Amino acid sequence: MSGKRLPVVVLISGNGSNLQTFIDGQRDGSLPIDIRAVISNRADAHGLRRAEDAGIHSEILDHRAYPNRASYDTALAGLVDRFAPGLIVLAGFMRLLSASFVERYTGRLINIHPSLLPAFRGLHTHRRALESGVREHGCSVHFVTPELDAGPVIAQAVVPVAANDTPETLQTRVQTEEHRLYPLAIRWIAEGRVTLRDGEVLHDGDRRRQPPRITPGTDTAAARADR
Repeated sequence: MSGKRLPVVVLISGNGSNLQTFIDGQRDGSLPIDIRAVISNRADAHGLRRAEDAGIHSEILDHRAYPNRASYDTALAGLVDRFAPGLIVLAGFMRLLSASFVERYTGRLINIHPSLLPAFRGLHTHRRALESGVREHGCSVHFVTPELDAGPVIAQAVVPVAANDTPETLQTRVQTEEHRLYPLAIRWIAEGRVTLRDGEVLHDGDRRRQPPRITPGTDTAAARADR
């Protein structure tokens, strides 16, 4: 893919499997992005190795070196700003971010959550989904706001819940869809097709009553944010 690429910073804490999909998409041209840095709050995050293997700059900013959340987030913002990103992507970044940090990057900060928001905000989403008896589960990419997992949803991926599912089997299927959904949402943002205006997500300049959804087998290479 030719043309201007969106500068991106990715924040991680662990394995970095979603990060790998971004790296692969950047490499094969399906994602018009330039990953300028990968930042982790943990020195042992495997995602740092993924960045190194791809020749992408990485930084470690250990939260334990700071006395409180505010001071850490101030340092994190200073580090992020060094790379002038058009988009900051949370990819398994296991830190609650302060309101001041989130508001600094309004419309440029996104996350993926393992549920069909607004259902099951917070932790243990797969277990809670099974306990509730829902027939569908999945994941949501959303713009980040100060309220946890409450930001406007960009897109979702849906998986059916089987009668014999465990939290582990359900998690595995949801993660497979995460690896398809997150690059798709980033591509839409990079292409200027998805924006945040007045607290609402616009797809191709229009508001939608419901976010677009993909299902297993959806051809994301051809997917569009159609109304």
